[in-house]
Amino acid sequence: EDRVGVWVRRPERPPLPDGSPAEDKIAAIGIRLRRWVSFHGFSLNVDPDLEHFSGIVPCGIRGYGVTSLVDLGLPVMMSDVDIHIRDSFERVFGETIPDTDFQAISASQA
Repeated sequence: EDRVGVWVRRPERPPLPDGSPAEDKIAAIGIRLRRWVSFHGFSLNVDPDLEHFSGIVPCGIRGYGVTSLVDLGLPVMMSDVDIHIRDSFERVFGETIPDTDFQAISASQA
């Protein structure tokens, strides 16, 4: 609540000074509207070097950190995540265009 993105609780860490549970950010969600066009997307930390995040305050909210699927004990690879995201997307929005078809469409419009 009151934060953007996707956060996960970290019960292995002590609560914050205000008593709220320790949580880390695992994903970001973004949307922008410009001239009647929407730009949207998300990022999910799969297996980054979390040391690179040591100087970042996620969403400007102090007291919280950043995590990843691998850090949470889920040893997955990006290819696994891609498959699951595509499957979930297609369940909601319908079948996607195969990459080879998309490349052919893009080339024909160039």
